[in-house]
Amino acid sequence: MNNDKIKKWISELTLEEKAGLCSGNGNWYTKAVERLGIPAIRMNDGPHGLRLQEGESNDISGGGDPAICFPLACATAASFDRNLLHRLGKELGEQCLANNVQMLLGPGINIKRNPLCGRNFEYFSEDPLLTGELGLAFVNGVQSQGVGTSVKHFFANNQEHRRMDSSSEMDERTKREIYLAAFERIVKGAQPWTVMAAYNQVDNVFCTENAEYLQEVLRRQWGFEGAVVSDWGATMHRAKAVAAGCDLTMPGAADTDAQLIKAVQDGSLAEADLDAACANILKLVLRGVENRRENAVFDLARGEALAEEIASQSIVLLKNDAAVLPLNEDQKIAFIGEFAQSPRYQGSGSSRINSTRVVSALDAIGEMGLGENVIYAKGYDGEETDVSLLNEALSTAQQAEVAVLFVGLPSQMESEGFDRKHLRLPESHNALIWAVSAIQPNTIVVLHNGAPVEMPWVHDVKGIVEAYLGGQGVGKAVVNVLYGKENPSGRLPESFPLRLEDTPSYLSFPGEAGHVPYTERMFVGYRYYESKAQPVLFPFGHGLSYTTFAYANLRTDAPTLSKDKPVTVSVDVTNTGAISGREVVQLYYTPCKCEYLRPVKQLCAFDKVLLTSGKTKTVSFELQYRDLACWSPELNDWFAEPGSYTLQIGLSASKSVLDCVVQVQGEPLSIVKEYTESTLMKDFIMHPFGKTYFADHVEHMFTGMAKVGVIPEEALAQMKRGDGTFEAQGLETMMALPISLMLSFSGISEEEKQSLFQAMNTANG
Repeated sequence: MNNDKIKKWISELTLEEKAGLCSGNGNWYTKAVERLGIPAIRMNDGPHGLRLQEGESNDISGGGDPAICFPLACATAASFDRNLLHRLGKELGEQCLANNVQMLLGPGINIKRNPLCGRNFEYFSEDPLLTGELGLAFVNGVQSQGVGTSVKHFFANNQEHRRMDSSSEMDERTKREIYLAAFERIVKGAQPWTVMAAYNQVDNVFCTENAEYLQEVLRRQWGFEGAVVSDWGATMHRAKAVAAGCDLTMPGAADTDAQLIKAVQDGSLAEADLDAACANILKLVLRGVENRRENAVFDLARGEALAEEIASQSIVLLKNDAAVLPLNEDQKIAFIGEFAQSPRYQGSGSSRINSTRVVSALDAIGEMGLGENVIYAKGYDGEETDVSLLNEALSTAQQAEVAVLFVGLPSQMESEGFDRKHLRLPESHNALIWAVSAIQPNTIVVLHNGAPVEMPWVHDVKGIVEAYLGGQGVGKAVVNVLYGKENPSGRLPESFPLRLEDTPSYLSFPGEAGHVPYTERMFVGYRYYESKAQPVLFPFGHGLSYTTFAYANLRTDAPTLSKDKPVTVSVDVTNTGAISGREVVQLYYTPCKCEYLRPVKQLCAFDKVLLTSGKTKTVSFELQYRDLACWSPELNDWFAEPGSYTLQIGLSASKSVLDCVVQVQGEPLSIVKEYTESTLMKDFIMHPFGKTYFADHVEHMFTGMAKVGVIPEEALAQMKRGDGTFEAQGLETMMALPISLMLSFSGISEEEKQSLFQAMNTANG
């Protein structure tokens, strides 16, 4: 990066040119300044495919140049596979190079707060660790090709209802632990070229104008070095945005450039802030230009094959009673449902791709030469039940040994721009499932959807396959799984609730009069369901396989963990079945009892391993102090309460198979602002001065209390350790008393007592 060139350009730019540089040229380009030889670069939508359109076109209905539609984030997240996401990113980066695109607008890493969010199909998970790790792999893959990314939408952009002005309102713990954590992981781990500021407000401040998070958190605390780009049309006040750290307004906004000029001239915007924005944009431009690869060619066949591979490894087998799957090629199978012929494989809105080809399940059956044993019926046409189509479906199901129903959510039920109204499938899809399962005992449901759905028929069918929105090769992927060509290995990256009313944000989504209180706080998804022991339809992390796995020997290489001393956690995984398969190893933890309200279970590590039949592999994770910590408002930092933490290997968030304990070392947290006579004993002894005083006077205090009957003599004996001293740990009743009572038995004078409190408060700052 030529910093001297950037400085020279800024010194030579006129105020008008600086203002102009801070907004785009149309929909997809930065502005060039030909007078100084400053070039333009191009950016395009593309979390799962390059939405390349000529000129200023921004057709979100699927127009534009043909491109590969890879599986959407809702599907790729189910892979739990960092390597797969890195390969996807690399492939998209190569396609960008071949089309002279310097920046890909993605990935979307917003947390799935509520299953009704219309754009959930573009996001990975309800869990920030899974979201951050997969997003990190994707960004590193794209940027390994010299193509930039724009990690979006920063931040708390969790609904489409009033997305342009609603205010997401929450405490700092909730922000840090849930809605900022994935962004932090990607910024620190990959340095994305840009971060995209969202439409919404956070605590009544627009994201494009939020200096606290764009400047203090993103740049100063996390060390972000790239440019901040607005979402398309998200900048409300140009001067406020630049001052807050939003460098580039998109799309082109030449009509508001004058706002920046006037603000500098009247002193409401420092020209130094405008220069800083220009420097970030010029750095972005130079990176894009320097990494251009002339004559780059994208391997279309390789990309299409990768799309099918990713889709296959992202499919989740939710139910498989009586081993109804995999299917036998000699069986007579009925494929029923319009999605078998015309699958729903992508979302609607700014990410919609004009796909190079679409492979349906029926297409795949033909390619595999299984057409003679597969019969088809449409089953439905639209959301209302068509009796003639339903009767045809029943007749077809009766002719077969197994009926596979292809159902899901049509595009008019989930899209960018609006939220879903409920969790139900269309009436025609549910009616089809109930009718067919009533006359065909071997019924399997294949779901094409971007988010969880209710399944009132869950006990009426033998098999359920979650295909999500699997991209243009989804039909081949589904057939491969149905017939056992691919052993399903996907796991749910989100909880499937039994009903909408069970969801943690039910009462506050989508808010009131533009205000959205995040009343569930950190209890999003499985963090809520597990803490409340709330039954779900299918839990986070759930997924079945055609083989079986066994876990053994969960251990740590050290008994304790601290800020300076991580631990390695290992477990042995064995494929105990007859065929090869991939297993997602999920490590959760339960924190010790502490002052902070915390979920009873959180994912702290995961990996995906391929094992042949009978083989064993040791999977290891290095756990850092931060992995077990929560955000402390008192410390304004991450903090793990000292104590015992239970580590658990889970088959899902709700089912653990092994556990062990690790001790976290460190000083306990004192939440006391000022030490007085009403301070509780447990808080008093957390202070170094209080701890010392307690150690020196504990026997005298407790003996005196026993003499007057405040504590029984037998309790006094139990408090003594073998060496004759007293142990405070476990004395919960004593620790809950105010220090004034304790000190009255220590012989301390009033003057000494006040001096002690003053010294403690002074040291406490």
